[in-house]
Amino acid sequence: MSDKITFELDGRPVEAAMGESIWQVAKRLGTELPHLCYSPSPDYRADGNCRVCMVEIEGERVLAASCKRVPSSGMKVKTASERATTARKMVMELLVADQPPRETSHDPQSKFWNWAERIDVTESRFPAAARWIGDASHPAMRVNLDACIQCGLCLRGCREIQVNDVIGMAYRNHDAKIVFDFDDPMGESTCVACGECVQACPTGALMPAALLDEHQTRAVYPDRTVESLCPFCGVGCQVSYQVKDEKIVYAEGINGPANHNRLCVKGRFGFDYIHHPHRLTKPLIRLPNVKKDANDQVDPANPFTHFREATWEEALDAAANGLARIRDGKGVRALAGFGSAKGSNEEAYLFQKLVRMGFGSNNVDHCTRLCHASSVAALMEGLNSGAVSAPFSAALDAEVIIVIGANPTVNHPVAATFIKNATKNGAKLIIIDPRTQSLSRHAYRHLAFKPGSDVALLNAMINTIVTEGLTDEQYIAGYTEGFEELKAKIADFTPEKMAPVCGVPAETLREVARLYAKAKSSIIFWGMGISQHVHGTDNSRCLIALALITGQIGRPGTGLHPLRGQNNVQGASDAGLIPMFLPDYQPVGSVDLREPFEEAWGGPIDPERGLTVVEIMDAVHAGQITGLYIEGENPAMSDPDLQHARGALAMLEHLVVQDLFVTETAFHADVILPASAFAEKLGTFTNTDRRVQIGRPVVAPPGDARQDLWIIQEMGKRLGLDWNYPGPAEVFNEMARLMPSMDNITWERVEREGAVTYPVDDSVSPGNEIIFTTGYPTESGRGRIVPASVTAPDEVPDDEYPMVLSTGRLLEHWHTGSMTRRANVLDSLEPEAVALLSPKDLRRLNLWPGDFVRLETRRGAIEIKIRSDRDVPENMVFMPFCYAEAAANLLTNPALDPFGKIPEFKFCAVRVSRAEARAAAE
Repeated sequence: MSDKITFELDGRPVEAAMGESIWQVAKRLGTELPHLCYSPSPDYRADGNCRVCMVEIEGERVLAASCKRVPSSGMKVKTASERATTARKMVMELLVADQPPRETSHDPQSKFWNWAERIDVTESRFPAAARWIGDASHPAMRVNLDACIQCGLCLRGCREIQVNDVIGMAYRNHDAKIVFDFDDPMGESTCVACGECVQACPTGALMPAALLDEHQTRAVYPDRTVESLCPFCGVGCQVSYQVKDEKIVYAEGINGPANHNRLCVKGRFGFDYIHHPHRLTKPLIRLPNVKKDANDQVDPANPFTHFREATWEEALDAAANGLARIRDGKGVRALAGFGSAKGSNEEAYLFQKLVRMGFGSNNVDHCTRLCHASSVAALMEGLNSGAVSAPFSAALDAEVIIVIGANPTVNHPVAATFIKNATKNGAKLIIIDPRTQSLSRHAYRHLAFKPGSDVALLNAMINTIVTEGLTDEQYIAGYTEGFEELKAKIADFTPEKMAPVCGVPAETLREVARLYAKAKSSIIFWGMGISQHVHGTDNSRCLIALALITGQIGRPGTGLHPLRGQNNVQGASDAGLIPMFLPDYQPVGSVDLREPFEEAWGGPIDPERGLTVVEIMDAVHAGQITGLYIEGENPAMSDPDLQHARGALAMLEHLVVQDLFVTETAFHADVILPASAFAEKLGTFTNTDRRVQIGRPVVAPPGDARQDLWIIQEMGKRLGLDWNYPGPAEVFNEMARLMPSMDNITWERVEREGAVTYPVDDSVSPGNEIIFTTGYPTESGRGRIVPASVTAPDEVPDDEYPMVLSTGRLLEHWHTGSMTRRANVLDSLEPEAVALLSPKDLRRLNLWPGDFVRLETRRGAIEIKIRSDRDVPENMVFMPFCYAEAAANLLTNPALDPFGKIPEFKFCAVRVSRAEARAAAE
C-alpha cells in the first residue's frame, strides 16, 4: 500500500504524504494560504477555527479549512476560486472589525495585519465590538484583549505545548474571552512566563513588554535578528535574538532539535544582564592600600571600590607575572585554575591546556564538581562514558518515566515540557523526591521519601526486580558484568525492610519497580538531588544497575539521563576541565593516553591527578596553593561553607578573575579581566543531549571588554606558551583531532548544520541520539553493575539542629545569580531571598509567611524571609543559593562524596528560630 495520496490542487496532480494537510501540501509546492489560528510548528495541532485558510473542494457544499483538512485520493481542491477568496476576505473583514485601527494598533506589523494587507482587507464595514481593557500587571508581557481574535493559539501553546494550564477560554457568547486561571490579572496568575503564548499570538493581543514604546502602547521593531543559543541551563535551546540600536530587546525560540521553538522565562526574558550598568568594561587592578578580607562584601551600589582601571597590557602583565612568580618560586602545584561551564568548548579546552602547560600541573576544575561529579564518576566506572545515553525528548517514546532528585519544571523547563507531553500521551510518570513539585500533578506516583535515603529506596526496587524475576536475563548475559555480586548484595534490601528507612510503603516500592521493569521502554532522569550527597556516586550506581538488569537502555524511550545544570557543563567536561582527566575523559595517569596530547601540545604533562574545587580551597588554607586563575566561576557563592571558601580567596597571594561583573569572587581578586558574555562570542557548546551547537555573536562586548578566547591566549603567551589561534575554529579543529568522541564533527559542519550530536558514524550521517545500542565502550564491551550500600548523610539532625537544610534553584534564577539577578524581568519576578518551609512547620514554630527567621548550622547563620510552600516536607528548609545577601552556602556542609569529590549540598542539619532583631527593624 502506497504511503502517498494523489489529488488535484488548482488543476494539477500532486502528491501528499499520509497525514499531510492541504495547507501543508500547498505551502510545500509554493502556494501559501492565509493562516492565523494555525502554527506551522509540527508540535501545534491544527484547529481550523479562524477560517481564513478556507479552500473549495469540488463536490462539497461547504468550504474546508485547509490547515485541518487531509486530502483523499482523487480530491479536487481549488485554493484561488472566486468562492474561496471571497469567503476568506469576508472572514478577514469580520476579524478586522473587532481590531483597533492599524495605525493605532498594538502591533501594526503583526502576522494578522500582514495577512490583512496581503488579502487587501485592512478596513471593515462592520461595527466594532466593545473593547477589552488592557492588562499590564506582568513585568514581561502585556495583554491587549482588544486585539484578540480568539484563535486559540495561546491556549494550545499554554495547555498542550508547555502544559502549564494557565490560559483558558471563559464566559459565553460575546463575553467569551481568553483568561488566566480564574480571570486573574496575568501578573497575579500562576503563569510561569515561558512566553509561548506571546510567541504564538498572531495579533499583538499578547506581547513582550520589551517591544513596546515608551508609552507601553505600540510595538517598536528590531533592526536585525541573530540566531544563536540560550546561555542558561543544559537544554541548549536555539534562540532568535531581536536587536535594536545594538541592544537585545527580545528573544524568540526557533525550531532547534532541543527546543522545537519553546523557551522558558530565563531564555525568553533573561537576556538583558549583558547590558547591565555594572558590566566590566575596563581591566581592574586592586588598589595597593586595600587588603583582602574574607568578610568584605561587594557594595551593590558601587562594586568597583578597591580597584583602579588599567590598560590591557598592564593588567595582563600583572595577572600573568603574579602567577609566573609563584610557579617559578614555589613550584607548579602552587597554582590552580577554575574554568567555566558557561563558556564555549573552545574556551574550556584552551583554559585546561593553559593550566596543564602554562602552570605545569593538573589543578584545574569547574562547576561539574559541584553538580554532577558523582554521576560522572558512576557512569565512567560502569559504562566508561560520562554522557547521557538518550536525549530528553526520548521521554516521548517511553512508557514509564522516572524523574528522581530533579525538578525539571524549575531547572530544565523546556525539557520538562517533553515529559509533560509524554504523560498527556499516556506515559506513566514516577517522581521520586522528598519534595513535591509542579510536575507531580502529572505523575502516576510521587514517592516522597525521607531525605538522604535514596540507596535504601533504589535497592528495594532492585530487590523486587531480581526476586520477582523481572530482570532481562538475555541482556544481563550479553551486555553486563557484576550481576551476581549485585544479587547477593541486595538480598537483604527487601521493600518491607527498607520501607521504614525511606518512608515509602513496601507495596508502592514494589509497584514502581514492576512498572519500570515490565514496560517496553523506561527512562530515568536525575538531577542534583541524586548527585549532591556524600553517597551521590552510590545513588547513581543504583540507577545504572536498574537500567542494566532490565535492559532499559540502548533503545528508543529508554536510558539514563543526568540533566546537566549549566549551558556547557557537558562540553566543558568533555574538553578536559577536570583534574584527573584530559579531554574526552582520558586519565592523566595513563602514559599511552597522555602521549598524543604531549606530542600535539609540545611538552610533558604532569602524570599526577590534580586537585578538585573543594580540595583546592583546602590546599589554599594549608598554604600549598597561593595563586589561582578563575574564568567565569563564582566559588565565593557556589562553594559549600562559604566562610571557608571566602577565607581561602582572601588568603591567596595572587588571584586573577576573568568575568562579566565584580562578582563576590572577583571582589577578592588582585586583577580583574573584563570578559565577553555568551551573546558576544562565537563558539560551540554541547548540551545535555550531547548536541554540539553553534553560538553566534549577537552584539559586541561593551567598552574595552574582550573575548575570553583572546584573554586566555594572551595569558598563555605571557606564561611561556607559543600560541597563535586566529579564532575558535582553529581551537575546535585541534580539540576534535585529539578527542575520539568528536570524530566526523568539523567546525564547518557545525556551522552549516547548527547542531550535531556525537558520536557520529561518518562525515554525512546524522549523529546518534541513542547510544549503547550494541554494547559499551569498556574494555570488556559490557556495562559494569556496581552494588551500593546504605550510607547515612554526613550530618544528621539532632536536638541542637533538628531540621534538614536542602538547597537548589528557583525557576527565575540560575546558578549563583551573577547573571539572572542582573536581568530586569527575572529579578522583578523573584527579587528577594526566601527560605521555603511547610505550612505545618510554620504553625509549629509560630511563624507566618513573610517573617524573618535565623537559620543556623554548624558553619554559620543567616537571616532570611520565609515563604510557605506545601511542596516542602515537614522538618525541611529549602533555600535557593543565588542570593548574595542571604547566601545559602554559608550554611552547607563541605563533606565530600569519596568518589566524585562533590559536596553534600542537599543535606545538613539546621536550626530555625525567629529573627527577633530583624523583625523589629522591619
